[in-house]
Amino acid sequence: MKKVILLLCLLLTSIGFSQVKIYTSDIDNYWEAYDSITKTHDFTKRLNLINKLYIDKGTKGLKAFMKARRYRDTLYVKHIEAYPEFWGSIRANTLSVKQKTEEIQQAIARLKALYPKLKPAELYFTIGGFRSAGTVDGNMVLVGSEIATGTPDINLSEFKNPWLKGVFSKQDSDHIIPLTIHEYIHTQQKKAEHKNVLGYALSEGSADFITELVMGKTLVTNYLTYGREHAATIKKSFRKEMFATSIERWLFNGSYLGAESDMGYYIGYEICKIYYNNSPDKAKAIKDIIELNYGSENSLLQFLNKSGFYDTPIDREQTVKACNESLPHIVSYGPFKNGDKNVDSGIKEFKITFSKPMDPDNFSLYYTSKGKDYFPLEKLLRMEDDNRTFVFAVNIWAGKSYEFIISNEEFSTPDRFKISDKNITIRFSTKPFDFPTDKK
Repeated sequence: MKKVILLLCLLLTSIGFSQVKIYTSDIDNYWEAYDSITKTHDFTKRLNLINKLYIDKGTKGLKAFMKARRYRDTLYVKHIEAYPEFWGSIRANTLSVKQKTEEIQQAIARLKALYPKLKPAELYFTIGGFRSAGTVDGNMVLVGSEIATGTPDINLSEFKNPWLKGVFSKQDSDHIIPLTIHEYIHTQQKKAEHKNVLGYALSEGSADFITELVMGKTLVTNYLTYGREHAATIKKSFRKEMFATSIERWLFNGSYLGAESDMGYYIGYEICKIYYNNSPDKAKAIKDIIELNYGSENSLLQFLNKSGFYDTPIDREQTVKACNESLPHIVSYGPFKNGDKNVDSGIKEFKITFSKPMDPDNFSLYYTSKGKDYFPLEKLLRMEDDNRTFVFAVNIWAGKSYEFIISNEEFSTPDRFKISDKNITIRFSTKPFDFPTDKK
């Protein structure tokens, strides 16, 4: 029996090796560039070196990763200058990726055993700019090893934001393996434009859950740990917000939400886990999860309701209505009305009042297509009414037309609830200049 199991493992491993190409040369190139860059203080020479020794020599995976995360040569050089202690402590971890390739191949073979329709992919291990541990582009898995290989012992004293410290606290030297499997699963999912939080949550959470099946042990991450400890509260909040189009409260928010970040991953993972556990046909459940249409609200809602995650089925219309009613909205703005053609040019302030206290650091007012010559506002002067009212400085002239946009994507509460209003374009004109007349 043991021989049969061994032969099966060898067969599965050979399948994995035959279909997956792994590239780690970008890591070696980065450290060659790093060593040369640290020998000069000339910024122009440093830029030339990062391009010549790293970017120009890079794999197509590095090029795709840089494009996806908007990495530039200047960013790499600035990070080398800013974080010498970090780079010194992470170097050995990144170079150890080459020793993990066989384990990665074996894990992919196990994935194929669970999901026989697994399609080939290419794996690229790079050094990025702290914006992503991993992503995909078509059939390419793109890994940022400066995050993916982080462990609790890495020196993060040079970073002001505690996000990386939280990420590294739950990672060990083998973390690169489940992370790679997670991203590999994304290459198998149907391409879709996610329309809401539910779609994003299931897309990410499903990759975590299938990865857990592949690894054969419970995944340990900050968001899964926090989610399990606060399951009831998070589950209740998600039920109300799952159809929201803004994902900032639920995903990709580690840099500003700390321990409460990425709860969308946790919820998606739990939904898929319950769906799998409640399914009599486990192979079909895995297929259902991986092949789910994440861009279709109907498919997502059917999957959610079938999973039994919530005790009662979700009604989309009622859920959306309840969510919108709970969101902050504009109560008033002025001192003039939209479309007013007789505004006093002596006005120095414009106020926007919301139904709930807002975040003074989260707002934006945009030009219209007419440009800045028609934009009447200068800066935020102050907040009033317990942070419900923004007061902006106004600079307007007599006899002119003005317009600007109040963006529903920018104004939010401190806990990242966006306003329910659609974008509002404010247009107005000032009174013409009243020239004095000679009454003599």
